[in-house]
Amino acid sequence: MKVTRDKRASRWDAHRQERRVALVDAAILAIREHGAGVGMDEVAAQAATSKTVVYRHFATRTLLYVAVCARVADVLLGQIREAVTGAAGPRDQVAAGIEAYLRLIEHDPEVYRFVVHRPLVDRPLVDTATGHGPDPAPEPDPVADLVTVIGDEAAAVIAEQLRRTGAATVAAVPWGHGLVGLVRGAADNWLVRPAGMTRAELATHLTDLAWAGISGVLAASEEQS
Repeated sequence: MKVTRDKRASRWDAHRQERRVALVDAAILAIREHGAGVGMDEVAAQAATSKTVVYRHFATRTLLYVAVCARVADVLLGQIREAVTGAAGPRDQVAAGIEAYLRLIEHDPEVYRFVVHRPLVDRPLVDTATGHGPDPAPEPDPVADLVTVIGDEAAAVIAEQLRRTGAATVAAVPWGHGLVGLVRGAADNWLVRPAGMTRAELATHLTDLAWAGISGVLAASEEQS
């Protein structure tokens, strides 16, 4: 027996989704204004509503945090993919990806700190890549998921270059994720201790180091093939 939902219920679904999007927008604006340590009071005030209404759409602070992270992830991944796709060659792809990551940090430092420092998280998160976390599993860890996706993107670029040399691509995954770890670690340190270094200078330093390693193993693969 096929059950048809009342059209009014469907309209309410759309309304709730629109309201959730608006609350995430308000949360990001509140983070920019009040910093990464923003609380639910500031989010509600930015949305011109009450905490009760916010909790009606996001039952816990953690769920709102996860929604903000999802928005940031969509923006960052889109920018990285666009930058890498428009690059002329493998070194330019590495440089473009690093530059896109650093650009978001420089443009939205408090939002980045919010994502990394998790001020609204009130319950454990599980790393979906490793399965590590409490049982029963709560919300997936959006930061771990984002790092995994970016690492896989980097691995795909490296694997393509290895295939062109006729070499095995098995090392592409650890190299790709190692590259992401390198950039993230240096970027986090730069955000806390910029030491007068510009984004462009940091991007150049990281590209030089990353490409020295990648080009070296690619050259070695060519010699062995």
